[in-house]
Amino acid sequence: MSADTATRAPNTRGRRVGQQAAADEAAGDVRQGPSEAKALAALLAPIRGRLILAIALQVISSVASLVPFVAVAELGRALLAAGPVDEGRMWRIVGWAAFGLLLRFVTLAAASGITHFADVQLQLQIRRRLAAHLGRVPLGWFTERSTGQVKKAVQDDVAAMHHLVGHALPDLAAAVVTPLAALAYLLWVDWRLALLTLVTVPLFIAVYAVMMSGNPEKMDRYNAALARINTAVVEFVQGIAVVKAFGQARRAHRRFLEATDDFADFFGAWAAGIIRAEAVASALVAPPVMLLVVLGWGTWFTAEGWAAPVDVLPFALLGLGLTAPVLTLGHGADELRLARQAAGRVLAILDTPSMPESAASQTPKSNQVEYRGVGFSYDGQSDVLTGIDLTLQPGTVTAVVGPSGSGKSTLAALLPRFHDVTNGVITLGGIDLRDIPSEALYRRVGFVFQQVQLIRGTVRDNITLARPDATDDELHAAARAAQIHDRIIALPDGYDTILGVGAHLSGGEAQRISIARALLADAPILVLDEATAFADPESEAAIQDALSTLVAGRTLLVIAHRLSTVVDADQIVVLDGGRIVEHGRHTDLVAARGQYASLWQAHERTGRWAPRTETPQTLEVTT
Repeated sequence: MSADTATRAPNTRGRRVGQQAAADEAAGDVRQGPSEAKALAALLAPIRGRLILAIALQVISSVASLVPFVAVAELGRALLAAGPVDEGRMWRIVGWAAFGLLLRFVTLAAASGITHFADVQLQLQIRRRLAAHLGRVPLGWFTERSTGQVKKAVQDDVAAMHHLVGHALPDLAAAVVTPLAALAYLLWVDWRLALLTLVTVPLFIAVYAVMMSGNPEKMDRYNAALARINTAVVEFVQGIAVVKAFGQARRAHRRFLEATDDFADFFGAWAAGIIRAEAVASALVAPPVMLLVVLGWGTWFTAEGWAAPVDVLPFALLGLGLTAPVLTLGHGADELRLARQAAGRVLAILDTPSMPESAASQTPKSNQVEYRGVGFSYDGQSDVLTGIDLTLQPGTVTAVVGPSGSGKSTLAALLPRFHDVTNGVITLGGIDLRDIPSEALYRRVGFVFQQVQLIRGTVRDNITLARPDATDDELHAAARAAQIHDRIIALPDGYDTILGVGAHLSGGEAQRISIARALLADAPILVLDEATAFADPESEAAIQDALSTLVAGRTLLVIAHRLSTVVDADQIVVLDGGRIVEHGRHTDLVAARGQYASLWQAHERTGRWAPRTETPQTLEVTT
């Protein structure tokens, strides 16, 4: 990291690093498999040959860039030397200068073209690999991560490698080769004056070392302070309605101001110290200072008769550039660090195990679902489900209830194979789910969850996701059955309206879009997680009507958060601690006075506390 980079740490570069750290924290740390350096090397492997060629051309370009300056210095020495001027030698020097300029431009253009074309191809390959791999990972992987984390890897982290491939690596080569070549020439002219020209470099290194002492700890404090601000902002924005309702707006706003004030105090003190040190460090290697050093030593050497005045000319031309690459090295090292971190995150996603696909590819003969001794663990240590035995007969409704954390959602997520079971087996038509191809499985198993996932596309694209070849009549019929057709028609471009751009849907409307999608897919087995949990009363009624159409004649597995919606289920399964503790119909379970009866009593008490203008709706199945 250079002095300029250090200055920008509390300024431009610092904001970038801090923002990246905050983004990383928000997205969640990516698993550390191979080291970041190895990850970057693995991703760059397809273009390694072109990078080596580009760096070689950059080296030639760097050396060629010095030829005109050397030519000017040699012309000066030749013209000022005693005796007659050798015109032939003069023209040869001019010819070498012109050749050096031409060679520099050609090799520089070639190196830049090679790296940029390689960068475009690399980004295309990586994004294709990510897209293909993400299509094979378990669906549960996405539920455990935010879309921001996936977007960061596919878009931001891949783009972060552009500067490294397109600019940083060739620039690093030039930053190393150019001063070394110039120094070699100056040592040939006068090794004593060449070494004295570099006298400010040790001073720069010393000041820079003092400036950067304790910087990692301060960067940690910077990121922590920035995270506190982010947390305060999120808490304030998400809780503004509650805060205002209870008259605590001033208090919540004060917490945000305190976080920003603390950050400003720390940041100001840190920046002030670095800026002062940076000013001194930069001055020590600045061109005017280097010119002063060269002329000072040159004057002394000339006065003492140790060098001819003409011998000072090469140092005045080339000595100024000996320290300039220090800043370039710092920028390049910074870009390399950022690219290595991005590569580590990208490769961690590419290393995520894919959903295994069996070579058997068996086809179920029926739609009967069986859980046999099913156990599941997310981390391989603590079991979320244990010994689950359950049968879902075709055309029946099975409701799963239980206290929070009992494993209801996990049990349901195993049926559409969001995860594979740790123990036991789940069969569909007598075939292990793991032996059914994914496409065949999702033609038979659909799902509608609380958290609606809509793609950034048209309404038509969202509904026809499972059946892109559906006709307009089929599309409209599904939307009407989902109670959403009239709302779609009212959008600016109807079914061709791009969601998120041409229109924004409410939560209830988005849920009905997902129901229309499930209707159009026409899967005979449906997993339903209480789709009306967060809907307003009007949307809830429409969603319930849509669901009644959706579940007709299907095998239904319902995750019930409100017991009143599943009292007519063919069977109710009570989970507690990842085990089935009760199983039966509503009336039988209430009469048994077990855990379900306790849950039902609590539900009834809640219903009495919350006045209603209408009776609770139940999931009615129309045939």
